[in-house]
Amino acid sequence: VYKRQKQYCENAMIVAEHLASSDKIDSVSYPGLKSDKYYDLGRKYMPDGCSGVISFSIKGGRSNAVKFMDSLKLASNVVHVADIRTCVLHPASATHRQLTDEQLEAAGIDGGMIRFSCGLENVGDIIADIDQALEKIN
Repeated sequence: VYKRQKQYCENAMIVAEHLASSDKIDSVSYPGLKSDKYYDLGRKYMPDGCSGVISFSIKGGRSNAVKFMDSLKLASNVVHVADIRTCVLHPASATHRQLTDEQLEAAGIDGGMIRFSCGLENVGDIIADIDQALEKIN
């Protein structure tokens, strides 16, 4: 299991850095990034890696987030985390769909937010899937 978790963390770190460099992404939350507000805590409590889950927000809100999600080919649109495959979720229209826009905002969830759980696929393939989906949004 440790080997698998190590690979999740390595893939997620590379993907988080890639997302943070994209002009189509508003923000990236991943404690492995030096720019993340939880970076110091991540280093303290998770010195071997900060998990495979990344939260990011796509510019253009809900419509671009949904278009991005629909355009992914490798990533599966499911609720799982720490699966062997890359999984993606749009909280505003899935796990938190019962909330109003005001309640979503109060919970810190904007319409462009995506939860991305890196799998064990080749990280180049994961990034290629992200990039081709980002190309399809405004």
